[in-house]
Amino acid sequence: MFQALVLDKDPEFRAAVRAVDDSFLPEGDITVAVEYSTLNYKDGLAITNRSPVVRSWPMVAGIDGAGTVLASASPQWRPGDAFVLNGFGVGETHKGCLAGRARLKSQWLVRRPAGFSARQAMAIGTAGYTAMLCVLALEGHGLRPGSGEVLVTGATGGVGSVAIALLAKLGHQVVAATGKAAEADYLKALGASAIVERAELAVPGKALQKERWAAVVDAVGSHTLANALAQTRYGGAVAACGLAQGLDLPGSVAPFILRGVALLGIDSVMAPMARREEAWSRLERDLDPALLERMTTEIGLDEAVAAAQKLMAGEVRGRIVVRTS
Repeated sequence: MFQALVLDKDPEFRAAVRAVDDSFLPEGDITVAVEYSTLNYKDGLAITNRSPVVRSWPMVAGIDGAGTVLASASPQWRPGDAFVLNGFGVGETHKGCLAGRARLKSQWLVRRPAGFSARQAMAIGTAGYTAMLCVLALEGHGLRPGSGEVLVTGATGGVGSVAIALLAKLGHQVVAATGKAAEADYLKALGASAIVERAELAVPGKALQKERWAAVVDAVGSHTLANALAQTRYGGAVAACGLAQGLDLPGSVAPFILRGVALLGIDSVMAPMARREEAWSRLERDLDPALLERMTTEIGLDEAVAAAQKLMAGEVRGRIVVRTS
């Protein structure tokens, strides 16, 4: 028996930690011991039932996991191997990793970099891995240190916190957008050189505005993304990876056709393995472990439901790591 955070709809939605056994696990060619999981925005949506994230019931929550292999039918993995899992529908259509054990598909797993413990890997989680995918996309578009200011929206969240730490270490001048004035010291400690008020970006704005940003990492969407695009300099790029403000994009084609701005969509769920491995390799190289620890809060599995509610209420800073064993 082991503990799992189970989501059920029989007859009404319920999220609760309870004891289950291996017979509760889905099909897969690898069984793993999950040492740590985490709470991302999508986990918060699923655990609070705020959005139809879950497609199969009952579901074990948790789109991320890190630990060791217990049993494997794959020649690529052996018992004792350390793994990281992000996405692939886990916690949505396939029972997830907010549990002591999980049964997964071997092609979903990334070998955990030697420089990270299981706890550190989950302090990064999908949020930090997504932030690295954003940085890679912006670099692929030509962003280099000295290019100019880089805006990070949703700055105190998981994606934003890791993005600031990464970009600052790489030599970029980072500006953080937040509605939490009390967190200015936290953001500057991560590497932000300046803070802008979230409200300046969150309301309808002109189709073209004063050029400022060489690049943007946006985890917010809606009016914030539209304004970020309108303020991006000629030839700049915006990496869009989130929808905290909304799914809509109430903007104009003007930034694209008059300033050559690029909108780069970032998908972390189904990203190909080579891209995942590149992202984790770069995280091992470019993310300061001390800054990662600064943005991390650790909780037990029995605290995850309450923490998810706080996450959706905007009351969480940085990353939450969940002890699952």
